[in-house]
Amino acid sequence: MRATDTVEIGRTGLRVTRLGLGGVALSGAPPATDPERTTAERDAVALIQRSLALGVNYLDTAPMYGVGESEARYGEALRGIPRGDYVLSTKVGRVLQPPAPGSAKATWAFDFSARGVRESFKASLGRLGLERVDIAFVHDPDDHYEQALKEAFPVLVELRAAGVVGAIGAGMNQWQMELAFAREGDCDCFLLAGRYTLLDQTALSEFLPYCVERAIAVVAGGPYNSGILAVGARSGATFNYRAASPEMMDKAAQIGEVCARHGVPLKAAALQFILAHPAIVSVIPGARSIQEVEDNVRMVELPIPGALWEDLKGSGLIADAAPTPRS
Repeated sequence: MRATDTVEIGRTGLRVTRLGLGGVALSGAPPATDPERTTAERDAVALIQRSLALGVNYLDTAPMYGVGESEARYGEALRGIPRGDYVLSTKVGRVLQPPAPGSAKATWAFDFSARGVRESFKASLGRLGLERVDIAFVHDPDDHYEQALKEAFPVLVELRAAGVVGAIGAGMNQWQMELAFAREGDCDCFLLAGRYTLLDQTALSEFLPYCVERAIAVVAGGPYNSGILAVGARSGATFNYRAASPEMMDKAAQIGEVCARHGVPLKAAALQFILAHPAIVSVIPGARSIQEVEDNVRMVELPIPGALWEDLKGSGLIADAAPTPRS
């Protein structure tokens, strides 16, 4: 597999590379585990441009990331880049608000109303410096299902019909509501974070097969489950943005031992496992440096022996039904 191989988003004609670039880390917001580690604007711009130079064409962002900063940095990095050279997704459902008196920080608020979605989308185009985006996701409507279905999605359908959006769907940390949207809405794709990984295959039995059957594309976010699959089961490792439980630390340690036995980095196994599922078109790990972008490319392309996947299944560490890469 090549990181720059492309797959179509459903039946939209949009083609994304198997490896994409997540937009949280480059927003300047520090990780929870290291509040001192931020990415300066110039470094973020260079990182985005290096990704494009490597042939990675799929870029993801959202108004929430850095409270608009991620989108603004993408806008700066993409200035002058031919529009056909990249596929960009952003999100709706959060409207940014100016700083309160006496505060220097902008904030955001959930808003899945038709008016809020239009306002959010228009503001995103302004920060990005674009006239259209390729993919628009409804962002984390966990507690707003009915409003998202009845107000947010119809607006995205209108925007898609008008040609200012190429594909629509939802971006969430759960698959159950995405499956409901797939059944009720008119979705081309979903962004699912952290629910189909080496450590969490809960989306395997229902959601992913439904997407394959309906030709709905899935982008996999959070491939390292917020850190533990990148750094291993070490002290301070996080799973889904919280301190990893002893049980999860033990499972990650066992997977890490199998990988070490075969001379394979845990990160490589984490990325390639996800991409083996036919529903998943792209995986979008975050990156805070050019070195991390380049490393992600290497991890996707590193040869992995088939015996590694056999050992993981034989040990009960991944589901028997999970597709695995060909050696």
